[in-house]
Amino acid sequence: MEPQSTRPRAALVTGGAVRLGRALSLGLARKGYDVLLHYNSSEAAARETAREVESLGVSCRLMQMDLNGALDAPSLLDQSLEHYKHLELLVNSASVYDGATIADTTEEIFDRSIQVNLKAPFFLTREFALKVKAGSVINILDNKISFNQYQYAAYLLSKKMLAEFTQLAALEFAPDLRVNAISPGVILPASIRSEQYLAWRLEAIPLKRKGETEHIVKALHYLLDNDFVSGQILTVDGAEGRTAVGRNAESYEGD
Repeated sequence: MEPQSTRPRAALVTGGAVRLGRALSLGLARKGYDVLLHYNSSEAAARETAREVESLGVSCRLMQMDLNGALDAPSLLDQSLEHYKHLELLVNSASVYDGATIADTTEEIFDRSIQVNLKAPFFLTREFALKVKAGSVINILDNKISFNQYQYAAYLLSKKMLAEFTQLAALEFAPDLRVNAISPGVILPASIRSEQYLAWRLEAIPLKRKGETEHIVKALHYLLDNDFVSGQILTVDGAEGRTAVGRNAESYEGD
């Protein structure tokens, strides 16, 4: 277990009930944070994650809100502070993922991607900066921001914009607020993916393996522990994002 601070600390984790959000919630609990666990529709999973969080000796409160609906960032932050006045961390982990090229992207897909993946973190960060005033914000990105994979047009665009927002916010809200991001690679492949697909993906990763949620938790802990880091995007992907070499004269085998 991580050494815990004697000073009370709390974190709001959006999308904290399942998958990577769950791992982040538990990782913060191990570090001694009380957890405000936001969820949309995964109530049963949220309650189970909350039980696991509390088993680590900290407190956990559940907060339901559809970030794709009428976003009420002021209310979410006000409720968070009512529960935990020692709130000092916001983790923007909630995300939606739609596979669609530009040609196939509907307004519904586009609006949902921007609303959940960009607008919600934008306004939650704004409210956090205004009401909490000091602490950290960590945005969860995707190592696909290193590429231009138009097959995920709206999703990827929203994450690229969130990366830029991370750097803008780090400047505007300094020195009181540190804003960073984590950009995961292949960590939790969708359950519909075959073993053959996974092997194909891993072959393109220089470290030749997928990551684990604990790698992302360690990245989170690093960003929390190093208080001279802000405006940074910490990519955790086995160097996959560095594989786009491009063509050059030295690799040309023709005349």
